[in-house]
Amino acid sequence: MNKKMMKLPAEKAYEKELLALKKYDKGPKPANWLLSPKAVRTFILGSDESLLLDGEEIMINKKFYGDDSLIERCIVTLAGNRGLMLVGEPGTAKTMLSELLTAAICGTSTNTIQGTAGTTEDMMKYSWNYAMLLANGPSRKALVPSPLYIGMEKGIITRLEEITRCPSEVQDSLISLLSDKVLNIPELGKEGVLFAYPGFNVIATANIRDKGVNEMSSALKRRFNFETVFPIKDLSLEIEIIEKESKKLLEASGIDMDVDQEVATILASTFHELREGITVEGHRLDKPEAIMSTAEAVSVYFQSAMSAYYYDDGKMSMDRTVQNILGAVIKENREDLNKLKNYFTLVVKSRSVKEGSLWKDYYAAKKWIK
Repeated sequence: MNKKMMKLPAEKAYEKELLALKKYDKGPKPANWLLSPKAVRTFILGSDESLLLDGEEIMINKKFYGDDSLIERCIVTLAGNRGLMLVGEPGTAKTMLSELLTAAICGTSTNTIQGTAGTTEDMMKYSWNYAMLLANGPSRKALVPSPLYIGMEKGIITRLEEITRCPSEVQDSLISLLSDKVLNIPELGKEGVLFAYPGFNVIATANIRDKGVNEMSSALKRRFNFETVFPIKDLSLEIEIIEKESKKLLEASGIDMDVDQEVATILASTFHELREGITVEGHRLDKPEAIMSTAEAVSVYFQSAMSAYYYDDGKMSMDRTVQNILGAVIKENREDLNKLKNYFTLVVKSRSVKEGSLWKDYYAAKKWIK
């Protein structure tokens, strides 16, 4: 059976781009990096010129949309001795940026710890194969390395997702590792010291909305350079992202459908204006508590397109779209439903009169907001 992975890691999804960049990369590299900082920047932000690889023209496409200078600061941080902390609203591509950085720098983006309330210090450092431990006592063979251990041993980056979801005492186990770049394993006696190799570092992510869940200690914060990833401010750019990402999802699912630009525009306008609390005309809106991110808008479009493909002969429906928007809006608070109703009453109704077309169908689908 020919099995296909649902989602390729970045180093596989962009393998040709990375190989082409490596072939032509002449810039200075920090120890143990696959690409120079300049080439890493090009990988993430794209290039106007293609590169020739085995007779094939390889275009380096833009993968992150936002503040270009943020990317440069992130790369410089990782070239130094401090960890990188990416913070921001949910859905602002922090995880994607973390994955792209690690794929370009060390060739693997899967050396990852997912922070949860159940994350323990063993998951951060190391644990044991207890059958081997009981049979032969403590040894390197009986030791089960964590992603941090692997990062130190191989000189690669470890990704730590949702660090503020981890208990505070587990977070603080990182302090000495980030400061001294040494991991002590008392059970192994004199041989129980692991020194980090050049190239080791940590990229952590945290959602602003999680602030206070398990607040980071001041000592741990000092070991990181903090960079905030902001939501997309440009509506036209948000429309472009929704179209591109939706197209990728449809292709990955084997769905032969073109992206409806008008639907994408309506979705981008709705999510952008509710998130910002102001319309393009300058009218103030009540912001929902729900996460009205670009990623959520992409999800709504994809769900609506799936419904169109399987149930509606490939025709996008505003009824389906509004139903999926409801699923995104009422995740946090039922009161957000009233804010969505007000948006339709104040904004969508006016545009249905002025612009007509699909905006009329969109306003008619308000019947689903109950």
